[in-house]
Amino acid sequence: MNSKCVVTVKKGREKPILSGHPWIFSGAVKSIDGYREAGQPCSVIDENGQLLACGYVNRSSRITVRVLAAGTAAEGIVIDGAFIRGALERALDLREALLGSTLVRGAGSAFRLVNAEGDYLPGLIVDRYAEAVVLQALTAGMQRLKGLVVDALRALLRPSFIYEKTDPHMARAEGLDTAADGAGLCLDGTLRSPVVIEESGARFQVEVDSGQKTGFYLDQRRNRAILREISAGMNVLNCFSYTGAFGIQALLGGALKVLNVDLSEAALRGAVENAALNGIDPERITTMKADVFPFLRRVEFPCDVIVLDPPKFAAARSEVAGALRGYKDINLNALRQIQPGGFLMTFSCSGLVPEELFQKVVFGAAVDAKRPVQILRRLHADVDHPVNIAHREGQYLKGLLLRVE
Repeated sequence: MNSKCVVTVKKGREKPILSGHPWIFSGAVKSIDGYREAGQPCSVIDENGQLLACGYVNRSSRITVRVLAAGTAAEGIVIDGAFIRGALERALDLREALLGSTLVRGAGSAFRLVNAEGDYLPGLIVDRYAEAVVLQALTAGMQRLKGLVVDALRALLRPSFIYEKTDPHMARAEGLDTAADGAGLCLDGTLRSPVVIEESGARFQVEVDSGQKTGFYLDQRRNRAILREISAGMNVLNCFSYTGAFGIQALLGGALKVLNVDLSEAALRGAVENAALNGIDPERITTMKADVFPFLRRVEFPCDVIVLDPPKFAAARSEVAGALRGYKDINLNALRQIQPGGFLMTFSCSGLVPEELFQKVVFGAAVDAKRPVQILRRLHADVDHPVNIAHREGQYLKGLLLRVE
């Protein structure tokens, strides 16, 4: 380890670390020696001096240590450019194996290269959008390593530019001074936005600088393909539509009409532009700026299929109860609107709401709506969003495809 900082964990708190969990909370820490600044590399030992892990440390965060390697894998680790490049090479090899070299290396490629803890690089998100790479360095440790990440990405992917998007919530949690308003920064090359990507035969504009998250919701790729398969001859209501990707795939699958509903005028304009980009008859796509909650109570649209893909409702445990009420509300009213024999595709991206609890909420909505419902599929993020099996918190996206009688 290239650090003199040593974190000692309390007796009895070693098991999660050795089992592969990448977070060490402040309550598990007995002492920190040699601490100079947030994000510096550290060794993690037990009270007997036995090496448990290596990672980086931040006293300002409730998650005091983010683990990069544990057990025997931590011995002799040096967190340098070679370490970062090796981790990114492994992540890229995995995507090529799972998605195919055409998708990963193609001109319009769009995929997640690094999914933070799921790729053993906690605090780092990297998405590829055609010639662009967008990253999020969400922790103090990854902010320190960002230069090494950029060097490795430049060598491995040869993008036209590398752009950083900040996450204000994570910045506050980590005590970072980076843009609290979510603004971004071009780290390499010259920014060009939007860029055009390809997905399952469709084309989409991605606003990498002004779009939500890193610009596009890559995690829903497979679920959009599923919607495309079932949409022929259907009228589709796409709620929380953003730039209309679910709706575009439905229309390309033969949907009669799509109504996109979102509060963002810019997102709705993007949905119309994406429809034009794919040669879709403008008569088949409608947009409406509205709050989905009251809108679902007064829908004047024949809904054969409804997609509910809301933003995160719970960013903290104190918000979970309110989030559950929100999920109940939108699912109840959606179920009341769907034509017999239609479909509901419903999601939660709140990591603090586990899958079984989300299904329980949707079950309650079905009971109250007095609609018989069948589960056809359980839905998750696509394969380029791997989850560390020891890190349940990483499985944030869950959904259900339901048939409604």
